Amino acid sequence: MQEVKHIIDILEKTKKEFHEKDSISLKNLSNQTIHSSCCFQDSASISLMVIIYTLSKLLERKDQDDIKKMSTLEKRLHPTIQKAIDNLKSGKFTEYQDSIRKLRTTIESFSIDLKPYIKDLMKKAAINKAGKIYEHGLSMEKTAKLLGITQWELAEYAGQKSTDLDKSNEPITTKQRAKMAMEFFS
Repeated sequence: MQEVKHIIDILEKTKKEFHEKDSISLKNLSNQTIHSSCCFQDSASISLMVIIYTLSKLLERKDQDDIKKMSTLEKRLHPTIQKAIDNLKSGKFTEYQDSIRKLRTTIESFSIDLKPYIKDLMKKAAINKAGKIYEHGLSMEKTAKLLGITQWELAEYAGQKSTDLDKSNEPITTKQRAKMAMEFFS
């Protein structure tokens, strides 16, 4: 029950942050759904996480025409988000899942001009969020299956992340290695 309240809160904040065009808050909301996604491992939680992240990335586009399109998209998404909230509040989980599927379909089919960009964005969002779920301890196979990506795509993403971490560390000098060895053997 606590998790349902959390998802309702996330949905309400998603409406608000999308209206205010706050992409950073939306990314944070998407990250807050990772725990639910790991716990429940259901398509609705996974899709919600990807949808919110995709909305944040759409808002990051700076084209004025796209901003007008975002207002139109908001008008289309708002009733469906509200329906998802209402369904959760009344315990209608199957209908909630339908609402989440409708949200995804609405985003994917929103604009012919943006359709290739949105499809690519949804794919990248799924890979990005798969990486986060994988970091939480789900197996690579299960994570890839839940997000509809290949294990290769997830492995490539995870490999890039570990390479990024390796680059951030300073190389260890010979003197430091010798000191570490001496401490180890003493």
